[in-house]
Amino acid sequence: MRRELLLEIANEFGTPTYVYDADKIENQYNKLHNAFSPLDVKLHYALKALSNVNILRVLKNKGAGLDAVSINEVHLGIRAGFQPQQIMFTPNCVSFDEYQEAIELGVTINIDNLNSLEQFGNLYGGTKKCCIRINPHIMAGGNANISVGHIDSKFGISIHQLRHVLRIIDHYKIHVNGLHMHTGSDIINPDVFLQGAELLYDAAMHFDQLEFLDFGSGFKVAYKESDIIPNIEEVGKKISQSFQQFCKTYGRDLELWFEPGKYIVSESGKLLITATVVKQTTSTVFIGVNSGQNHLLRPMFYNAYHHIKNISNMSGEQKLYSVVGNICESDTLGHDRLLNTVTEGDILSIDNAGAYGFSMSNQYNSRFRPAEVLVLEGKPHLIRRRETMEDLTRNEVEIKELQYE
Repeated sequence: MRRELLLEIANEFGTPTYVYDADKIENQYNKLHNAFSPLDVKLHYALKALSNVNILRVLKNKGAGLDAVSINEVHLGIRAGFQPQQIMFTPNCVSFDEYQEAIELGVTINIDNLNSLEQFGNLYGGTKKCCIRINPHIMAGGNANISVGHIDSKFGISIHQLRHVLRIIDHYKIHVNGLHMHTGSDIINPDVFLQGAELLYDAAMHFDQLEFLDFGSGFKVAYKESDIIPNIEEVGKKISQSFQQFCKTYGRDLELWFEPGKYIVSESGKLLITATVVKQTTSTVFIGVNSGQNHLLRPMFYNAYHHIKNISNMSGEQKLYSVVGNICESDTLGHDRLLNTVTEGDILSIDNAGAYGFSMSNQYNSRFRPAEVLVLEGKPHLIRRRETMEDLTRNEVEIKELQYE
C-alpha cells in the first residue's frame, strides 16, 4: 500500500488501526490456488487468522471455503454468506455438544479424538459423514507453539491408533469421507508436506468411502527480507504429482484440500500506530507507542519479527530504537531497529499484521481494540469501529447493594 494512502487512513481514522489490502488477499489466494494446477485444489481459509465479515466475503467471492475451529467461527462463516457445506469444522478438546450443533447446521466435521468418534458413531452410525484428523507424529513449524503434529501434541488421533479407529468405524458403520492432518505453521521444506502425505496415503487405503484428503497448511510467509520461504509453485507441483499418483493407486480421484490462513492474509495487513514518547535511557532509546502486545501479541507470544517503518519520515537519518508499547509489562514490538529519525506524533507502520493481529487482540489494561480498515479497489473502508468505554463495560452486571448514590 502507498505510504500516502496509509497516512491518509491514519489521519481519517486515527491510530492504532489495522489496514488490510483486498488486492493482496486476492493475489495470495490466486497464487496458492494456481500452484496446484492442473488440480482444482479446494482452499478452506482458516478464519482464526482474521475473521472480519468483509474479509470473509472477499475470499468467498474468490471461491474459498472456510476452516473453522469453534462453533462460533462456524456461525461467523454462515453470517458472511458461506453455505454450511463450504465449512470444515476442526475443533479440539470441545464438548460433543459443539459437534452436534455443527452436524445439525450441515457443516463438514473433523473429529480429532477417539471418544468423540465413538460418540459420533453411537448417535449417527452411518447416517452422517465425518472426517478424521490424524496426528502424523511429525515435528514441524517455526515455533513450539505452532507445531501441532508431533507425538506430544494434543491435536489429532495418533497414526499408531489407526487400528483402533478402524474397529470403531467398523462397529458403528461410520461413513468417513475425509482424512486430515496439519503438522504446523511456518513450514519451509516441501518435503515435510510430502512426508505427511505419504502417511495419509497409507492410512487412506483403509477407507473406501473417501471424498477428500486435507493436508492442513503452514506455508511460510516472509516477515523480514532474509527469511527463507518455500517456492510455492515447486511445493504445489510436487504435492500435485504425488496426489495424482495416489489417486491412481486408490482407484478413483479424490479432492485435495488445504486450509491456509496466515499465507492468505498476513502480508495484506499493516498496523498503524503513533509514536507517543521518545525516551532515552542509559542503554537504549525507546519509542513508546499508543499500542502494544494487546494489539500485536505475536512478538511476545512467538518471539516473532515484524518489520516496522516510520512512514512520517521516509528519508531522515537512521537511528537505533526499541519500539515498545503502553502496556504495564515488557511488550517490545521491535528490539534494536534502525528507523528513520522518530519524533513524537510520527506514524509508524508494522508489517504482517493481517494474520493474528486483531484476532489475538485483547482489552488488557482496559485499552480499546483498534479500528479495522479495508482498502478495496484503492479506496479505504471502515470495517470495524474502534472500541469505546461502552465496549469495555457492556457485559458487566452491577450489584444493587454495591451501587453508590
